[in-house]
Amino acid sequence: MLRTPTGGAGNGAAGSAERLVSIGTVLATLRDEFPEVTISKIRFLEAEGLVEPRRTPSGYRKFSADDVERLARILRLQRDHYLPLKVIREQLDGSAPGEPVRIPGPSGHAEGPGEAAERATVGKVGRAELLAAAEVDEAQLAEWESYGLLAETPEGGFEAQAVVVAKLVADLGRFGLEPRHLRAMKAAADREAGLVEQVVAPLRRHRNPQTRAHAEATMKELAGLSVRLHEALVQTALGVRLN
Repeated sequence: MLRTPTGGAGNGAAGSAERLVSIGTVLATLRDEFPEVTISKIRFLEAEGLVEPRRTPSGYRKFSADDVERLARILRLQRDHYLPLKVIREQLDGSAPGEPVRIPGPSGHAEGPGEAAERATVGKVGRAELLAAAEVDEAQLAEWESYGLLAETPEGGFEAQAVVVAKLVADLGRFGLEPRHLRAMKAAADREAGLVEQVVAPLRRHRNPQTRAHAEATMKELAGLSVRLHEALVQTALGVRLN
């Protein structure tokens, strides 16, 4: 449950009962549920028209409780359903505060929360959204693309997981690991993905929806085990070198 922020200056037009808070307070509130959110992300969502905080005469942003809740709903839709910002804006603008957002299904009709949970959603993020979420510039992204660490899909845009990849590449860069150093990791990941695909491919081709759903669950489980094995192998190798 998102805690409603308190403090800040009231807005005279809306009455003294309403409390407005700074962007720093909003960030602290949201990070309980969304540890990766940043001030840059909040500003990006504002620039995209997803939220409209008020401004003080000196230009500082002030957010109401409804603004904070709207931001939380936006972040949940991105995290859980990987919806494009345009779709999120349309859905939120068409629903009342606190009302469950109906997720557009593959055929275009609106799905309820239960239907959406049963459907595997393939998400995409735009280039500008990826840059803002990862807090990097165009030159950095272009360099990562040149080394094959990230790539746009044939239809345009990036897979939602590209945001995580970009953040990790940026974090490793702060330790002096350049994109050229990470090509071996990308090659290993591609090989591991190929092994997982070999296991689940027969299940994914099955006509039975339950069998295909089992394939997706199996793929996620295998991916998780692969990551854990990779971590254990790296730690073991480092332990040998440090002893």
